[in-house]
Amino acid sequence: MTSPVVEDLLRTLAPQVLGVLVRRHGQFYACEDAVQEALLAAATQWPEQGVPDHPRSWLVTVATRRLTDEWRSERARRDREVAVAVREPRTGRSPRPPTRSRRAGTTR
Repeated sequence: MTSPVVEDLLRTLAPQVLGVLVRRHGQFYACEDAVQEALLAAATQWPEQGVPDHPRSWLVTVATRRLTDEWRSERARRDREVAVAVREPRTGRSPRPPTRSRRAGTTR
């Protein structure tokens, strides 16, 4: 459980950290998610390990790393999808084999 002092500090720093990330990177929603993850990390670590000397810098660093990790993960996912799409033949037909009636040229 976080202490009231840590909670107050996080409430004060959260908008500042979000502002820094949005100014640096744009993409408000991605930055907001990264800041939330950094706040969660701080809420779990700081009560046990103590508040760092520069808490705002700590949050900015952690949030930036989380944002970078998310971008790398998204890029890797897109690259995998492209690789699969390139391997699959594009015939314009459905992927299932034709039924017997289609091969014979008749209808059901």
